[in-house]
Amino acid sequence: MRTSFNKDWKFFLGDDSAAKSPLYNDSKWRKLTLPHDWSIEGKFDEKNPAKPEGGGLPTGIGWYRKEFTAPANFKDRLITIEFDGVYKNSEVWVNGQYLGKRPYGYSSFSYEISKFLKPGKNIIAVKVDNSAQPDSRWYSGSGIYRNVWLTSTAKVAIQEHGIFVKAGFVSGDFGESTDVGNLQPGQTVGFVAPQVNFINKSVDKIKKYKIEFTVQNQEGKQVLQHTTKEDLIEDSSGKIVSNLLINKPEIWSVDRPYLYTLLVKIIDSENKIIDAQSTTFGIRRFNFDALKGFSLNGKPMKILGVCLHHDLGALGAAVNVRAMERQLEIMKKMGVNAIRTAHNPPAPEFLDLCDKMGFLVMDEAFDMWAKKKTKNDYHLNFPDWHKRDLEDMIKRDRNHPSIILWSIGNEIREQFDSTGISLTRELVAIVKNLDKTRPVISALTETKAEKNFIYQANALDIYGLNYNHKLYKDFPANYPGVKFLATETTSALETRGFYDTADTIRRWPKDGKTKFTEGNKEWSASAYDNVSAYWGSTHEETWKEAKKYDHVSGLFVWTGFDYLGEPLPYPWPARSSYFGIVDLAGFPKDSYYMYQSEWTNKPVLHILPHWNWEKGKSVEVWAYYNNADEVELYLNGKSLGKKSKQGDDLHVLWHVNFEAGTLKAVSRKNGKEVLVREVKTAGAPAKIELLADRKNIKADGKDLSFITVRILDAAGNVVPNADNLVNFKVEGNGFIAGVDNGFQASLEPFKANYRKTFHGLCLAILQSTEKTGTIKLTAASAGLSSSSILIHTAK
Repeated sequence: MRTSFNKDWKFFLGDDSAAKSPLYNDSKWRKLTLPHDWSIEGKFDEKNPAKPEGGGLPTGIGWYRKEFTAPANFKDRLITIEFDGVYKNSEVWVNGQYLGKRPYGYSSFSYEISKFLKPGKNIIAVKVDNSAQPDSRWYSGSGIYRNVWLTSTAKVAIQEHGIFVKAGFVSGDFGESTDVGNLQPGQTVGFVAPQVNFINKSVDKIKKYKIEFTVQNQEGKQVLQHTTKEDLIEDSSGKIVSNLLINKPEIWSVDRPYLYTLLVKIIDSENKIIDAQSTTFGIRRFNFDALKGFSLNGKPMKILGVCLHHDLGALGAAVNVRAMERQLEIMKKMGVNAIRTAHNPPAPEFLDLCDKMGFLVMDEAFDMWAKKKTKNDYHLNFPDWHKRDLEDMIKRDRNHPSIILWSIGNEIREQFDSTGISLTRELVAIVKNLDKTRPVISALTETKAEKNFIYQANALDIYGLNYNHKLYKDFPANYPGVKFLATETTSALETRGFYDTADTIRRWPKDGKTKFTEGNKEWSASAYDNVSAYWGSTHEETWKEAKKYDHVSGLFVWTGFDYLGEPLPYPWPARSSYFGIVDLAGFPKDSYYMYQSEWTNKPVLHILPHWNWEKGKSVEVWAYYNNADEVELYLNGKSLGKKSKQGDDLHVLWHVNFEAGTLKAVSRKNGKEVLVREVKTAGAPAKIELLADRKNIKADGKDLSFITVRILDAAGNVVPNADNLVNFKVEGNGFIAGVDNGFQASLEPFKANYRKTFHGLCLAILQSTEKTGTIKLTAASAGLSSSSILIHTAK
């Protein structure tokens, strides 16, 4: 039995070594429910040890304690405490007994605590030490920021993450056959090959057990069952069952992510179920080819991916399923079909969502090995912990059908010396020992093969290249027979709603040594796609190259969302990144629609910028579109001409002398209107509009409603430069979990009941309690008509 262990913790920000004692008085400590990130609750300050590169928020040491009652039969059971992730250097005590330390903040880990428990009251204490800074190149968060579980099993049981399901299919369409004969065209047979590993801490070592395997489809109907003969179960032993067949299986794909469930039971000679565990899996196959690129289930497709850091904007690093789901929904609508977990193992729930929503995943282990990138990063722990951390990631994640790649590192500095050869071979061997069904990759930056020692190890299955888009064309000639994936691309810089119409593409900064002086007092980068970091390229520059060549299996754009930390190119007060296609609050930047026009079949027409300028100013008007031959632009009813994309163009543009009124774009195909978009000159701010992504949420204490706040003029147009301070009031069964506006240099706190709008928008995140009813949010601002919205909560 596995139950949530998140409620009724106490927390103290600071260090008190006496807190590990069960007799310690924690009555004055704060009460909270996990997951928890204490850094996101703090104030931005340039002097915080994490520095702006780490988000400019406080870190330090914190303690957590929880009183709990041991299960009544704990002496006859195995009781395990499971942590999905603690950032970082966690140490755990139960009833004063030390369980151990886990340095890596992204690893899931557990401790068996049965022998330390006693009847009645028990105390668990957790010390979290994130004080040694800087330790990361981005915002990490601090605390028990992922879920905690308490698991109780018999002393004969299936190991934690002890089930591994290999699944796939053969098809007559590919001219394939099974052991029982050739398949006909259109005939498909799925195979499931389960492997299970056991624990046996019982006294009776000679008792025999059967193992029952049952597969259910997504509708809950049994489609397969297999039971082994009675046999001994030895501690740390395993059992592998050869292929079990499913006729006419449902195939997992990004468009139809169909999931099966495997239930494994240990049954004794009296037909009693001793232990049972289940895992979901998908039936699918994929392939990387050096010339043809990537295919899924036999169909060629481009990996259209983004890199995502683990923070959830105003919520920080604290895991919330709905917040992750919202991010993925926004990416899905853009046309994204793949996620790279940059640069660390994600929360388990994130992978569950990718399975259910249809995303391919590149699951990444490390940002560094033994050579450091920051003073106190994982290089300090790599020698002692890399094997355990990598093994735990693979065992935890290998049943997810979404995962198609294991990444052993990002821009690892061992590329540049011979230690890269031995370490690469070691890490790849660790992965292959646990899973041979997926290729292993590392994201590389050194482009010369003779100088790249990770490549020279000759152990990677696929060449992963970061940036260097001009090298895509000649890759097959330079690396004959080598499979290729653009593991990180672009690093374009944009601020939502800010427009600077420079005629040339700019690199900010121009190199890694020159002080950056080209910015502006707004701490912003143009939302026209014309600025990138010096090592990168604009969105259009990159995609034009990636889409041309079949041998480019796909790409992962840096990044899908802005993230806390790494605020290049600006100094303080900038404290979050400019790289995202979507800002930190979840509001798309204009480049979002370029991708949507290229990566989806959905009709798209998007024009930029806003239409509030000085009279007579020459303004570049861009249009992204698809499913059309041309776009015609009108200003106040007068045609400014038709434009069509030429060659490899990804947008069309007009130079327009501003006059107030209505800018209208019409896309047409074969002379027939496809879409119409209008942008109007806005007047003075007059009122507030509230828009909820969901008006009905669960009363479970975790669910969220994201409320977009828009400042409108009297006619209902968004005022593009409005920066009004909005105050929030909440009534009913919910509270404000965070506020944001997407501005990378805002120093307003995320945990507040107010927020200034940025280019007319801000965000309030409402979180439910466990009581059913309603949540009423009222937004008010001086001189504007206020607005309210009701959110309904139900079990």
